[in-house]
Amino acid sequence: MTTDYTVSKIKIGDDGLDLEWSDGHLSHYDSKYLRINCACAECVEEWTNRKLLDPLTVAADIHIEDHIPVGKYAVQFLWSDTHYTGIYPFEMLRKLCPCDECKANAES
Repeated sequence: MTTDYTVSKIKIGDDGLDLEWSDGHLSHYDSKYLRINCACAECVEEWTNRKLLDPLTVAADIHIEDHIPVGKYAVQFLWSDTHYTGIYPFEMLRKLCPCDECKANAES
């Protein structure tokens, strides 16, 4: 079975990000969890894939100020810490989904 990485609805709230996927799946992401998982060149070393962003430096109250669609495949966030270079492909977001169902699928 292939996973559909198309998002039908994006909702940004005080407690994070909610995505509704075209296959009906619902994902909720805590803002800090998403910010820590930014994969831009400032946050992840390009050649080794080593994380450069220290999770302890991300404020507990970090939140998404705004978002910009990137084509039909990704979204870019403007964070309250003024970080804005990360692009979050929908495929990556689906793989980062913290729900029990997605965690179980990732482990199998």
